[in-house]
Amino acid sequence: MIDPTPVFSPPPPPLLHVRLWCSPAPLARLKSLRGAEVQLDRCPGHGRRQQNNACMTRGTFAKMPERPSSPALLTVIWFVWLRLSQAQIQTDEVSELQFWRLDSNVTLACGKSSTWTPVTWLRDNSSALPWHQVTSDGRLVLQQVELSAQGDYSCWDSRGRLLHTVRLRLGHPPGLLSISCQVPNHMLVRCSWVDLVDTFLPGEYTASFRGQGNWEPCVVDAVRKQCEVHHPGFWQALHTLRVTETNGLGSCTTTNRFALHTLLKPDPPESVSVRQIEGSSTRLMVSWNFPSSWPLEHAFPLLFHIRYRPLGSMFWSELLSTACSEVISDALAGHVHQVQVRAQDEINNESQWSDWSPVVLVRPWEVPATTQPTEDATEHDVFTFQPNPGSSTAKIHYDDLDNESNLGLVIVLVLFSVVVLVTIFSLIFVVWFRQRRRDHVTMQEVASVVKMKSMPI
Repeated sequence: MIDPTPVFSPPPPPLLHVRLWCSPAPLARLKSLRGAEVQLDRCPGHGRRQQNNACMTRGTFAKMPERPSSPALLTVIWFVWLRLSQAQIQTDEVSELQFWRLDSNVTLACGKSSTWTPVTWLRDNSSALPWHQVTSDGRLVLQQVELSAQGDYSCWDSRGRLLHTVRLRLGHPPGLLSISCQVPNHMLVRCSWVDLVDTFLPGEYTASFRGQGNWEPCVVDAVRKQCEVHHPGFWQALHTLRVTETNGLGSCTTTNRFALHTLLKPDPPESVSVRQIEGSSTRLMVSWNFPSSWPLEHAFPLLFHIRYRPLGSMFWSELLSTACSEVISDALAGHVHQVQVRAQDEINNESQWSDWSPVVLVRPWEVPATTQPTEDATEHDVFTFQPNPGSSTAKIHYDDLDNESNLGLVIVLVLFSVVVLVTIFSLIFVVWFRQRRRDHVTMQEVASVVKMKSMPI
C-alpha cells in the first residue's frame, strides 16, 4: 500500500549565469572545480590564429547549499575571474616577429585585446628606447628607425605584468643579384650570385634553369649562394637562369642569359710533375693528369699548354700537347726552372683556358761531382776494367755535345759582331769620302769664278 504522505524535496538551487572569455586552459580548470556543475558551450576554434580572438560562452554553476557558503561562493567566483584574466594575459604573451623597412615609422601594437589600459614599453628588458611615442590605445610608434632600433619589445601594464612581446627586425626588401656561372665540364653548370643590395635580413632563394624547353629546378645551396644544374642541353644557343630572393619585406627576381659553350672552362690539370732526364743537362720530362672534374676524357679531349722558364727570368717558353706528357729539350743547364700546365677543350675553340696549375720547380740533371781518388783507388782503377763502358761513353757524349753547342754559339756571336762593326766603319768611310769630293768641287768652282773676274772685258 502506498503511503499517501507527500514527500517534499528541496528546490533545486538557483542557477548563476556567468559570461566568460573562452580559452582551453581556463575551461579545463573550471571543470575541475569541486562542488560545481558546469555546462560549457564549445568555442568556435582553438587554433593558433584564433587564440587571441574573444568568444563568449555561458557557464551554469549550481549554487552551493545554503550554509555559511555565500562568502565561499564569492571567493570561488573571484578565483575563477582571476584565473581567466591571467589566462588571457598568458595568451597575449606569445611573441610575434615583425619586419619593417629602415628609415620608416614603425607602429607596434600591445597584443590583440580590444580593452585599453595604460601600458609601458621596454626594449630588450631595458628602459632605453629610441625616439618614440605611445598612442591612447597603447600602440608604440618609432620614428625614422635605424638598424640599432631592432630588438625584442615588450609592453607591461600598470601592475608590472607582461602583456605582449614583439621581435622587431629592420632592413630592406631584396634587390637585383649579380649572377655568374661556371661550366667545368659538359655535364655540369654551377651558378653563384652576390647581393647588390644589403638587406640586413635573412633571405631564401629559389632558382630555375632552361634552354629552349621548360623550366627545370636548379638545386640551391643557400649558404654558398649557388645552384647546380646537371646534364644541361649543352649545344643549345642560349640558356636562361632565373633566381628569386625572398625575405620578410618582399621578393625580387633576377634573370641572366648566357651561352654555355663560351663559358666552358676546365679545371687545371692535376698531379703535375717534372723530373730530370739522366745524362742530359738541358732536358726535362713533364707529366700530368686530366682534371678529376672532366669525366669523359675520350669523348671530349683536352689540349694542354705547357710553359717554363729559368727562375728569375721574365720570359716564358711554351709548348702545346694533346698527350699527358711532354719533353722540354731546351732547358738552361744548371738553373732551376718553373713549370706550369693549363688545359682547354680541344674541339670547342670558343671555350676558355683553365687556370694554370701550381708552379713546379726543378733543376736539370747535372754531372755528379767527383772526389780526388786516393793512391789505393788509383792503383785499383788502373788494373780494373770498366764493367759498363757504354754508359760512361754516353755521358761523355752528351757533355761533348753541350760543349760543342756552346762553342758554336760563341763563334756565331763573334762573327755577327765583326760584321756589324765592318758595316758601321764602311758607312762612315763612304760618308766621309762623299763629303770630301763635294768640298773639292766647290773649291774648283770658286777658283774659276775668281779667274773669270780677273780677265779684262
